Amino acid sequence: EACGTIGYLPELFRYPDWASADEVLAMHQRLAGSQGGDHERQELLELVGLREARTKRVEEMSKGMQQRLGMAQALVGSPRLLLFDEPTSALDPAGRIAVRELLEELRRRGIAVLLNSHLLSEVERVVDRVIIINKGRMVSAGTPAELAHSGGVEVDTDTGTRTFPDATRADVPRLVAELVGDGVAIYGVRIVRSSLEDVYLEAITDANA
Repeated sequence: EACGTIGYLPELFRYPDWASADEVLAMHQRLAGSQGGDHERQELLELVGLREARTKRVEEMSKGMQQRLGMAQALVGSPRLLLFDEPTSALDPAGRIAVRELLEELRRRGIAVLLNSHLLSEVERVVDRVIIINKGRMVSAGTPAELAHSGGVEVDTDTGTRTFPDATRADVPRLVAELVGDGVAIYGVRIVRSSLEDVYLEAITDANA
């Protein structure tokens, strides 16, 4: 693809151990035909939180730092669309948070990101739209809110958690009033929503039924 069209970060990638972060980006600028020069490299390293690691060699970087460098590489040439394949796989919690924050910043900048991942608890925190694919066929699509469904209401009381599986948000005031009227002490109320993992399992099960 032409420079500025698509940026790509595969799940499994490797840069020369001896190369510095700046040298990796310079190499990919040449490959992509980018004329951004030193300014672009500095800006991208700043964006991914590697400003102080410009001269650090790949072999000295943690997995999380290498992942962020890979995302900077994908941004060379100011692409309109980014393809990220499992960007948080093999990262520790701190690394996942860093990548999540970067994805949110890219969204704020209006950059479209196609994110492929099986870590659905991470995905649902940052995506605007979800497509579930089974055996090469789309089986479900929509926003996280559209795909999720009510799982009832849970109320924490002095005698334990009470579950009302058929209740919705609209039922909460009535449920609380009835429990209080019965002398029950209430410490918390939760509207239970299906997670993206629940939606995925349901969609895959239905597709294979």
